[in-house]
Amino acid sequence: MNITQLLYSCFRNIFRNRMRSLLTSLGIIIGVGSVIIMVAIGEGAQKDIENRIASMGTNLIQIMPRRMMMRPGQTNTATRPSRLTKSDAAKLAAEASYSTAISGLSQRNYTVIGPQGSASVQVMGVEPGYLTIRSWDIAQGGFFGDEDLQQRNRIAVLGLTTVNSLFGNSAEALGQQIRIGTNHFTVTGILAKKGAGAFGNDQDDVIMVPLDTALYRLSNSQNINSIAMSVVSKGYMEAAQGEAELILREAHKLSEGTTTDFEIMNSADLIDMASETSRSLTTLLAAIAGVSLLVGGIGIMNIMLVSVTERTREIGIRMAVGARKRDVLFQFLSESIILSLLGGFIGIALAFLVCRILEALGISTAINPVIVAAAALFAALVGVSFGYYPARKAAGLYPIDALRYE
Repeated sequence: MNITQLLYSCFRNIFRNRMRSLLTSLGIIIGVGSVIIMVAIGEGAQKDIENRIASMGTNLIQIMPRRMMMRPGQTNTATRPSRLTKSDAAKLAAEASYSTAISGLSQRNYTVIGPQGSASVQVMGVEPGYLTIRSWDIAQGGFFGDEDLQQRNRIAVLGLTTVNSLFGNSAEALGQQIRIGTNHFTVTGILAKKGAGAFGNDQDDVIMVPLDTALYRLSNSQNINSIAMSVVSKGYMEAAQGEAELILREAHKLSEGTTTDFEIMNSADLIDMASETSRSLTTLLAAIAGVSLLVGGIGIMNIMLVSVTERTREIGIRMAVGARKRDVLFQFLSESIILSLLGGFIGIALAFLVCRILEALGISTAINPVIVAAAALFAALVGVSFGYYPARKAAGLYPIDALRYE
């Protein structure tokens, strides 16, 4: 039997029982579609995380106080933070050779009162270079400079969400006053829209004030929460981290080999941390969805066994007129593979359709061509694996016994 005759015979037998063939392939359809959709959602979420972290700033390094655990055996397991000060940021700015901008950061939530309402807002004390570090633009007005920092001026730059909460719209915000705690601040600028942050927080719900103003007029403390630094290029990230550690060790009088009282993280570390859970969950969901492929394979084997029983007399007649055992084996094996592949292709088409719908609903997806090809190949392997036994059983029938079968 040549290939053309083989395929014609397979498709004729498959389409003779369309509903049964469709139901037989249903497990493969669901399995292939589910695997592609789960992986697409996972990779879409991972890309969202990477984009959000990238929105925090390019080539970003963040330095934070290390949280020191109390000694074992103590009943109180609370953590004790070490300290970073503005002088640490100043020393880094003076001595770091790989940075384009450095800013200390003091942040705290305050109840802020404006002309049209009040809100609990994160107030960030920063230095002028912070906009460069975060790749942030000013939509209206301007940012503060070194003179405002030195004079501890009470001026504020607002995010769009905060503007809407306090003023109703941005057209009326510039030049107006807001109250943070007991201090009145004049709005001098409005930040461009930034969107959601790496962990889903609204980056536009923020107020920025000069760092010295935040330290001396609001928090009354010399301690800062972190230091942000942008590096000249990604290739110098490791060198910049090492240099920053040496500078801060000197500032904190820490000898070489001792544990630092600060932590240094770069944007790549943040992406790895945020993406690790997403990758693990995607793998788990894809594995669970892949089980339905095995279930689909069992369904195909079951139907093919039923088909062998139904067509026993047909097999006997074909063998009686000269069909060889391998011809019968190839025919039933080909039918199994074609059923699996048809299910795989329908599953792929269904996955593309579902991903388009999810995108329209605002859920990010990223279809990986490698996963699509692997799913189609796995569907074919399922057809071979679960179709071989029924095909071999059909090929092993004796012509006389098959002809006598009723």
